[in-house]
Amino acid sequence: MTDARSPGADAATFLEVVRSGDPARFALVTERHRRELQVHCYRMLANYEDAQDLTQETFLRAWHKRESFKGNAALRTWLYRIATNACLDFLEKRKDRTLEDSEVLYLQPYPDRMLPEDPQESVVARETIELAFIVAVQHLPPRQRAVFVLRDVLGWPASKTADALELTVASVTSALQRARVTMRGRLPDRRLDWRGAELSKDERGVVQAYIEAHERNDLDGLAALLREDLRFAMLPEAGTTTTTAKDAVDGWVSGGLFQRGHDDWRGIATTVNRMPAAALYLRTPEDPEHRLFAIAVLRVADGKIAELTGFDATGKPWLGLPPTL
Repeated sequence: MTDARSPGADAATFLEVVRSGDPARFALVTERHRRELQVHCYRMLANYEDAQDLTQETFLRAWHKRESFKGNAALRTWLYRIATNACLDFLEKRKDRTLEDSEVLYLQPYPDRMLPEDPQESVVARETIELAFIVAVQHLPPRQRAVFVLRDVLGWPASKTADALELTVASVTSALQRARVTMRGRLPDRRLDWRGAELSKDERGVVQAYIEAHERNDLDGLAALLREDLRFAMLPEAGTTTTTAKDAVDGWVSGGLFQRGHDDWRGIATTVNRMPAAALYLRTPEDPEHRLFAIAVLRVADGKIAELTGFDATGKPWLGLPPTL
């Protein structure tokens, strides 16, 4: 993807707003970039709530630095530069975000309803928003991460990337080469063909069958949906495991699921990170309603669930899901 927009009228309008010193006009002009900037911060940080915070930090920094905008680049480019450096500052302070093993325990799902509405940006988002891609990016050191996202996701030229990160073009080229090697090693087979917006018939059918198996407490039916080399993780708990279908279901049961008090399920099909997902609702004996409990993000291959990443969905209204059914 390329950032082909020219400074043009957009920059001229913003320069006029800067000269006016009107914070309301400033917010009106910059706000339309919020969704794409938030997706950018999410790629850098893999956490929806942090991405929200850093997007807001980007707008605060932009307001304070507004006099530095001279119209030599597009407003969008200027904002991306600020957002990228805000994320790098965050990562510098948060040493817990430097990976020492393969786990990304701070990973959160990204609600599809918050993806950019602009068609060009929507295409960029859906090609590079799947969980496997986001996790792979987290294994890059922060500067490599920024170079990779700016160069290979946004399509910025090396010179513009170097200017944004205050690096030399040679340093950017070297960092990108190293980042690409890491990404190729981290992404499973066939994961470079990023999905379109719509779920396939197979994916819709598997999600619905997964929900119905929960609602019936049908453990055999649930196991039948899983591949024998299922990759499973339940965040924020540590550990992504490769397991058989039977062992996966047995593990869920031994953990208390599908037993008395955790056996009255409802579910709705949804999507997050442009991937099929099941939002699961649980009703406990003392509660008259089914309450949002977890969201299972699925990768479906040949009609079966090849990867299942579960997230605690309680207390996360930003998912855009009804709290009760």
